[in-house]
Amino acid sequence: MVRTHSDPNLYVLCFDGMVALIALYVDDLIITKNNQEMIDMIKKDLMEQFEMTDLSLMHYYLGVEVWQKGHEVSLTQVKYVKELLHRFRLQDCKPVNTPIEPGKRLSKLDESQSFDATMYRQLVGSLIYLTTTRPDICYVVGIVSQFMAAPTETHWKTAKRILHYVKGTSEYGVIYRKHDGLSELCGYVDANWGGDYDDCRFTTGYVFQFCGSCFFWSSKKQSTIALSTTEAEYKAMFSAAQEAIWLRQILEEIGMRQKNPTTLHSDNQSEIQLAKNLVFHARTKHIEIQYHFIRERLLSREIRVVHCSTEEQLADIFTKPLTGEKFDKFRSKLSVRKVC
Repeated sequence: MVRTHSDPNLYVLCFDGMVALIALYVDDLIITKNNQEMIDMIKKDLMEQFEMTDLSLMHYYLGVEVWQKGHEVSLTQVKYVKELLHRFRLQDCKPVNTPIEPGKRLSKLDESQSFDATMYRQLVGSLIYLTTTRPDICYVVGIVSQFMAAPTETHWKTAKRILHYVKGTSEYGVIYRKHDGLSELCGYVDANWGGDYDDCRFTTGYVFQFCGSCFFWSSKKQSTIALSTTEAEYKAMFSAAQEAIWLRQILEEIGMRQKNPTTLHSDNQSEIQLAKNLVFHARTKHIEIQYHFIRERLLSREIRVVHCSTEEQLADIFTKPLTGEKFDKFRSKLSVRKVC
């Protein structure tokens, strides 16, 4: 097995058209392959060198439940959700259809009564781990995590609403199905409008698809203030481009080299033109040089930027509160559905 340069915890073995991968976390191993005989050989060799236990087909790993049926693999955290609801005494709470109310915005200057910071941190920390298999709550968890220093009753109610939503969707998870089409990596990237009440920073959201399924996502506040929506979207594109290059490197190391540029979908025409136009204009000359990294990657044909309509912008779910109908639509496109 050869350790990949892109991820030191991922090992790969390619031999005569066969590929085997080992993902390592401390003393836990996940072994996957496209040939059963190769896996049996690897297990045998490992057991001769180390004291190991073969748990056969994976069903549970680091709090994540793995359901395998035919050509479909699903990841859920049903047991974790039940424990979480019981821990905060919300096992009998009333479910809601979205994790945050549409148009809801929070602030550190909230005037409601202060809340127990320890309990608040425990809840938010638990919800952060739940985003491992639940990209649909990634945005709101990122929002409530910004108030752990001095939470108020309003912040607590918003965080508790996430549990109400999770109660009604406890059996949901990410589903991966066999895909016979082209194995091309593509992404959706967006930034919210209006930014944060406290520091006026925008939120970057992006998600990547491979073989028809979403497998990598992020929702994070930008580190610097943007002076316009175009600038905010441009910075978001920069972050997504970085991840795209890293993902391309991993895929190449495991024998799935991307022959075509990775497509990044954006719903902002101005940002796309800024990325493609090499001329510095008066309104954009203040943008830090590092963000123009994307232009180099466009020229090297590692990525390409394509416009998509707002209605098809999958990354919207990572940047703003959505209405129930739109939220359900994007959640389904993220392959988040009822599993068991």
